[in-house]
Amino acid sequence: MADPTYDSERIMTDANRSLADQRAGGRRGASIGEGSARLKRDHRLAKLKRIMIAVALIVLGAMAAGLVVGGLGFEGLFLTVLAMIVAVGTLAVFPRITVPTRENLARGDLRQTVARTELWLESQRRALPAPAATLVDRMGVQLDGLGEQLGQLNEQGQPAGEIRRLVAEHLPEVISSYRAIPAFLRSESRAGGTPDAQLTEALGQISGEIDRVTRQLAEGALDNLAVRSRFLDYRYGAGENVSALPHAGAGDVSAADASLPYARVPSSLKPARLPAPGLPPPSLSPPTLPQAGVSLGDPRAKTPAPRTSARPPGSPTTKET
Repeated sequence: MADPTYDSERIMTDANRSLADQRAGGRRGASIGEGSARLKRDHRLAKLKRIMIAVALIVLGAMAAGLVVGGLGFEGLFLTVLAMIVAVGTLAVFPRITVPTRENLARGDLRQTVARTELWLESQRRALPAPAATLVDRMGVQLDGLGEQLGQLNEQGQPAGEIRRLVAEHLPEVISSYRAIPAFLRSESRAGGTPDAQLTEALGQISGEIDRVTRQLAEGALDNLAVRSRFLDYRYGAGENVSALPHAGAGDVSAADASLPYARVPSSLKPARLPAPGLPPPSLSPPTLPQAGVSLGDPRAKTPAPRTSARPPGSPTTKET
């Protein structure tokens, strides 16, 4: 006869796990990371392609049969539609997505390993206690960040081997060891703690290691961004540096500033340049006009004196025409 104490503990554990899942928005079909979501999306696209090919083959077969027998008729049309419905329904369900096993996690490159590990963690999440399931969800986001940094890593190097062992060996071993324990023993204290607490602690350590490795791989990009930010702040950010720029005339644009939007504005549309400090402002008085009643052709108008050249005595004069 089953122990009622064990049954009550199992019921309470399952109820707490279901409550944690519902508070998190529901876990059925959810993806913990972009890698597993990409694998699911590729699987759905492959299903859609197979459905389209099957429907096209059925339609072509029906058209060929109609040409041979001289028309399908109502019965032929009904069979064609029925065949299309059966093909769509079958291919929409089968084949199901294949969850990778522990032995298949380390196959392929590192990015594929990370994506398959995320998909494997999703299949194991429902059997984990609520704190461990929360850590698995966090590790999904961390594995996405780790996968983005793996493109710059040598697949044959030692760091790549350490990452592969961490993601495809150590993490699955911890979860598999926990699942090998009978359910009624997982909440009993043993060796200084319960298996549930030990699993949560181990997953927390693995999560911290994944975060450390990701930060170490992204250190170069972080340094480059910091250097670029300092340069931009020195080049454009300080407002007091604008007054120290030299006053350039119209059309005096350096090659470094030629890419700025203001440099491409025509000089006729730019505002007038103010005089340098210390110089008198330009005169705004109107130009001097001729006196009233004196035309420009009037001999009384002032005309410049003719230029005369001094000739030495006895020099020949020019003949006037």
